[in-house]
Amino acid sequence: MTDNMPQKASASYRLAVEDPDFLLRDEMRDVRFALEYSKAELGLRDWGVRSTIIVFGSARTPSPEQGSPDQKGVARYEAARAFARIASERGGARAPHHRWRDNVIATGGGGGIMEAANRGAAEVDAPSIGFNISLPHEQEPNAYATPELTFRFHYFAMRKMHMAMRANALVVFPGGFGTLDELFELLTLVQTGKMRQVPIVLFEEAYWRQVISFEALLAERMVDQAELDLFGFADTPEQVWDSLVRRGLLLGDAPKRSA
Repeated sequence: MTDNMPQKASASYRLAVEDPDFLLRDEMRDVRFALEYSKAELGLRDWGVRSTIIVFGSARTPSPEQGSPDQKGVARYEAARAFARIASERGGARAPHHRWRDNVIATGGGGGIMEAANRGAAEVDAPSIGFNISLPHEQEPNAYATPELTFRFHYFAMRKMHMAMRANALVVFPGGFGTLDELFELLTLVQTGKMRQVPIVLFEEAYWRQVISFEALLAERMVDQAELDLFGFADTPEQVWDSLVRRGLLLGDAPKRSA
C-alpha cells in the first residue's frame, strides 16, 4: 500500500475543532467570539445561574493575611467579603428555586476586592463566578471563585457582555482605571436604555466624591439629576444590601435578559 502518512500528517487533514492554527487565524475571529459566548453561557446554565450581583473594585486591595500597612485597604477587603456573605445568604445563591440560582456573586476573578467577594460567598457555601481576562501579564484567578464558574476570556467585549446580561445589581468598591471603566460602562448602558435599570451602589461615599466630582458634571449640564439618581452610596456591608433592596433588587424573579 502506498504510504499516506504525509496526507494524514498535513494540517489540512485535522478536524477543524482540533486545529489550533486554523482556529487562531484572523478570519476565524467571529467563530472564536461565538465560542467564548457559548462556553460561559452553557457553563452558567449548567449551574442554574439565572442572575448575578456584580462586584467591582481594585485588584490592589490587600487581604488581611498579606500584613499590609494599608489598613484602609484591608478594611475595604473585609467589607467586600462581608457583603458577599450577606448577599449570598439572602439573595438566593445558596438556595436554588426550581434549579435556578439568583443574585450569585460575580467578579472579574482576580485578586483584591474580587478575591474578597468570591471569598465571602465561599465562606457561606455559595457558588460565585470569576470572569477572568487574558492579559499580557497574565491575571491569576483567585482561589475562592467556584472552579466550574471560573471562566477566562480573550475578548474584553464578551467578558463585559456576560457581566451585564445577568446582572441584577452592581456594587462598586474603590478602585482605579479598570473599576471606573466597568462602572461607567454599565451606567451608560442603563442611561441609554441598552440595559434594564438595576440597583447600583458605590461603597465608601467619601472615596467616590473625592475622585469624581458628580456635582461638577451636574453644574456643567453634562448629566441631569435623574442620571445621578441611577446610583447611591453606602458605607457598610449592611447598608449596601439595604440600599440594593430599597432600589428594587429582584429576589427570586427571573430578570429580563439583555439583548
